[in-house]
Amino acid sequence: MANGLEAATESKASTLPPGTASTADCGDFVDSDDEYEFDELAEDPKLYTQGLYYPTFIGDVLANRYRISHKLGHGGFSVVWMADDMLNNREVALKIMVPGDSGEHEYHMHDEIANAVSDTSRLLMYHDTFLVPGSLGNHHRVLVLPLQGPNVRDYVRVKPIAARMSAARQLLQGLEALHKGGIIHRDLNSANVMFGLCPLQSHDTTTTYKYIGRPRRMMLPSIQWKPCELVLPMAPHKELVTDDILVGDFGLAIRSGTSVGQKVQSPAIYCAPERVHGIDPSFASDIWSYMCIFAELYGGFPLFWGSANSTVMSFIVDILGPLPAQWEGSHSGGSYDPEWYSQNREPHPHLGLENKIPSLRPDITTNELRLVLGILKWGFSYLPENRPTAAQLLDSTIFKELMAIYGL
Repeated sequence: MANGLEAATESKASTLPPGTASTADCGDFVDSDDEYEFDELAEDPKLYTQGLYYPTFIGDVLANRYRISHKLGHGGFSVVWMADDMLNNREVALKIMVPGDSGEHEYHMHDEIANAVSDTSRLLMYHDTFLVPGSLGNHHRVLVLPLQGPNVRDYVRVKPIAARMSAARQLLQGLEALHKGGIIHRDLNSANVMFGLCPLQSHDTTTTYKYIGRPRRMMLPSIQWKPCELVLPMAPHKELVTDDILVGDFGLAIRSGTSVGQKVQSPAIYCAPERVHGIDPSFASDIWSYMCIFAELYGGFPLFWGSANSTVMSFIVDILGPLPAQWEGSHSGGSYDPEWYSQNREPHPHLGLENKIPSLRPDITTNELRLVLGILKWGFSYLPENRPTAAQLLDSTIFKELMAIYGL
């Protein structure tokens, strides 16, 4: 493949029962007193019984090569596992997709990105792929990815501010490269941006678990055709988590100019407001999502709150002021408030950016506040055509001066 990606291969899974998969350390089964943790941190077990998630377990071997060693996380369309690449003696991530079009779209979009984007150094790209058979006569696409650490959403308050600003610049560089290749991410949020992880392959499994936490497992006896475990995600020691970041999850990415039926983005706190007013995703809507992550990195918390589009939009208006009057009547994100479009409305006195940013960062100087407000107000322009491109923001004086404050 282009950009050094290996050719994709398709292979059936090689599955061994838990007792014979390997003599290596496989972590610990939890007792009933600790099962409540799985309700909070693990994926919904019904998605395994319904044939959407692919059942696997610690010690399972896929494609005669990748031994499952820990759990990394899950999303609506995949579960991501840490695995030992026994051929190359390295740790990798296996993103096992739900069957159907979503996995195939992400696979093909990776190939399109590899061919269209000249610099993929800030993008999380696969280097192998294969298929495993599902329970309903279908298949699950598996993407083999470089092993990464925790995402920005879960780790933002662990990192010092200088590292967070470095992440903001790296993310913008990755977005610039993606946009130069004509690709809109369409799903940019802080859970799709991962910090790096120091290499682990020099350690045996038991020693590795001392640094990332032992797998805590629970069997799912309702899965009959293949052993299956729920596993709590790994928790690496902070000294293992590097300041490098990669942006991933291209399952919803599209070519610029593509019209889509589902215009609204989830989670709603990262969705550009025009997307809930019938306007297709664009480079500019990616920039809005980037600004949400920038604000999260800078302040340590999301700038907007809520799960429903209407709740988030109310926060946006309270913080930034009224929406463009010409958008009234085109809202497609559920219930709405006509007051959002009232041009006489002012930002909430305690929630406007001039008050919000100092409340999140009371330590900053007047000059730094000026720079941050300039970046946020530019990037959060309501009209997409008024937002900067990734290249313009990277090259802007205010962005460069802010980065210089943190030695970048």
